[in-house]
Amino acid sequence: MKLDRLIAILSVLLNQEQTTAPELAKRFEVSRRTINRDIEALNQAGIPVVAQQGAGGGIRIMDGFRMDRTALTSADMQAILAGLRSLDSVSGTNQYRQLMEKISPGSSDLLSGDQYIMIDLASWHKASLSEKIELLHGAIELHRLISFHYYSPNGESDRTVEPYLLVFQWSSWYLWAWCREKEAPRLFKLDRMDSLRIGESFSPRQMDMPDLLGEKAFPDRYHVFVRISRKSRWRLVEEYGPGCYEETPDGDCLFSAGFTDREHLLSWILSFRGDAELLEPQELREELAKIGEIIRQKHHT
Repeated sequence: MKLDRLIAILSVLLNQEQTTAPELAKRFEVSRRTINRDIEALNQAGIPVVAQQGAGGGIRIMDGFRMDRTALTSADMQAILAGLRSLDSVSGTNQYRQLMEKISPGSSDLLSGDQYIMIDLASWHKASLSEKIELLHGAIELHRLISFHYYSPNGESDRTVEPYLLVFQWSSWYLWAWCREKEAPRLFKLDRMDSLRIGESFSPRQMDMPDLLGEKAFPDRYHVFVRISRKSRWRLVEEYGPGCYEETPDGDCLFSAGFTDREHLLSWILSFRGDAELLEPQELREELAKIGEIIRQKHHT
């Protein structure tokens, strides 16, 4: 949580003229040596923080350096708190709310009454997910290898990776890492990871950020055309937005989209319980027909 602590220290310095390393160390429950390293990091970031020794000395922002202390309004603080609460929903603790209290004592209680927004990033697997996030977060900070068993539509495998980033996207958590087996960057879905183990240290390499909105991260392998009954129009609007389909003369919906995962595509069609007809591609249409026949045979009485 070094970045969180740096932001909090900066907030303290903006809200009071001067403080001391022992006071900061006590507030953030770290050593004075850690605080001294944090002050150096703030200086390297371009914020002139000076430490004066002796009676009446302390840590302060250099005179003449101007920062707008009113930059964060009450509404801004409420938005920050909403974001911090969302992280607490994953961690299963109140560590980010406690961070807010350290940044500005009393602020979290003051703002807690304005809970007009609630963001819950947890999944059905909250208990195991929180443990994975905590373990992976620590491994990323310490540059330690992670080994795990991975389940995917293409089969199961054992992987050893260099972890770099935790990503929340499309209602799921992912790990962005360098896979030593594939010798390439990969996104791994946390819910598919099992038996995580922390390994030895590694030297970080230069890694580009994942292109989560582009074809590189989630390429469209299957472009489909689907006819969906008007009864299930709400599903399309909910999942893809009001303008995602064309309406047929009889009121049904013609939907076209790209899918990365074949199994997800087939499950999505089947979830309409007969209200969706896959028109293209033909090979997947035939596969759906075979699945339907297998289901019919198993449930025929």
